[in-house]
Amino acid sequence: MNVDYGAIGQRIKQVRRSRDMTQERLAEALSVSVGYISQIERGVTKINLDTLAAVAAHLNCELSELVTGVSVLQGRYLEGELAQLVDQMDGRQRKMLLEVAKLILAE
Repeated sequence: MNVDYGAIGQRIKQVRRSRDMTQERLAEALSVSVGYISQIERGVTKINLDTLAAVAAHLNCELSELVTGVSVLQGRYLEGELAQLVDQMDGRQRKMLLEVAKLILAE
């Protein structure tokens, strides 16, 4: 599995900003330098799992959100959205969806 550290850094930056947190405040909370946070956010430095978990904890988000861009809770939201779409389908459309799902799982 290839890890896209640049994408992880961008997600950290995005979540940090959405929490109105500065690089300085995050660095202080993690006992690291501001430069290190900057390097992580730019994808210059590879972040280790322990640090990534600490970042997630301080940003009050899920680790999966920083790694993949999708949180477990968002996954549950997607399930609900899919269920709503299925409710709007007629029998023929549901059968087509079922066949497509089987093909995807067969890969």
